[in-house]
Amino acid sequence: MAREAVKETIPLMTPYKMGQLELSHRVVLAPLTRCRSYGNVPQPHAAVYYSQRATKGGLLISEATDVSPTAQGYPETPGIWTQEQVEAWKPIVDAVHRKGGVFVCQIWHVGRVSNNGFQPDGQAPISSTDKQISPDPESGMVYSKPRRLRTGEIPGIVDDFRRAARNAIEAGFDGVEVHGAHGYLLEQFMKDGTNDRDDEYGGSLENRCRFAVEVIDAVVREVGAHRVGVRLSPFSDFVECADSVPMTLADYMVRQLNMHEGLLYCHMVEPRIANVIGRRYIPHRLLPFRKAFNGTFIAAGGYDRDEGNKVVADGYTDLVAYGRLFISNPDLPRRFELGASLNNYDRSTFITQDPIVGYTDYPFLEDDHKHDPTINA
Repeated sequence: MAREAVKETIPLMTPYKMGQLELSHRVVLAPLTRCRSYGNVPQPHAAVYYSQRATKGGLLISEATDVSPTAQGYPETPGIWTQEQVEAWKPIVDAVHRKGGVFVCQIWHVGRVSNNGFQPDGQAPISSTDKQISPDPESGMVYSKPRRLRTGEIPGIVDDFRRAARNAIEAGFDGVEVHGAHGYLLEQFMKDGTNDRDDEYGGSLENRCRFAVEVIDAVVREVGAHRVGVRLSPFSDFVECADSVPMTLADYMVRQLNMHEGLLYCHMVEPRIANVIGRRYIPHRLLPFRKAFNGTFIAAGGYDRDEGNKVVADGYTDLVAYGRLFISNPDLPRRFELGASLNNYDRSTFITQDPIVGYTDYPFLEDDHKHDPTINA
């Protein structure tokens, strides 16, 4: 009873009903690219990684998962377009479910955020545009000149998302998250900084959002609105993908999501956090969209325990997604519940191909570390 009483005083630890799913707390594992799926096939070490972070009634969102051979832009990312990939995901999903977790598969296509080396037969990456992204001096990534999708090709890409969603449900996932954020293919169409088309997929706001809306519609028809979430980042300018009126873009997309009664959730990324007088500052500009959306709202972007508790208590969001803190603290919800100290993360091991280092070797709180049989499974 004492432990339950403590939970009630911590907003992040309060239960929440998300559609048909019962969550025991509000701490969500954000989708995090980890580049450890060799040959685009999920590996057994992913079962350890995800089950370490699973809790009874806790929501996990998978790393971004390629919907087709042309969707890849990073090394060793998982796919879900072949039966082999579906079968490889099944034990990973089962490992999460055995811990009582809720698991959603994020499906994506990177579009022009790629190079010829990742593409079938070395072809050009596809996009809304033929404008090339500048090389990234920090990562050393060089992006190839993309090929503008022809109007008649777009329905085929929509169908890739539909089929990926069906495959995710076959693999056992509780739902899918359509990745419409961070400068990838759907955003390349949505944002006026990257969409220079003159067909029905370019020009007006409605036309620019048409592709994303068609993808969401197709996925909803395939697996049901109650299994579909959508991630958006209207304020982001990642990989040179920005919009001149992000508030208007976000409002339009949220209203499109509301067309689907019972949609699982809307997951939105805060504007870039800033440092003000030596501490992190989150702009907190998502409230209009949280108010406009009819269902569960997830906020992401630089949150810690205190800030997460505050936004849940204030009704600013229903759930809070955590990335870096969840990488380095596999038992993050328990640490938040107890007010325990956190492990520091090592950014240099976020995106590598090592199956253990920086992936499954972060320590649990000592009492869990002694008794949790899944840690070295």
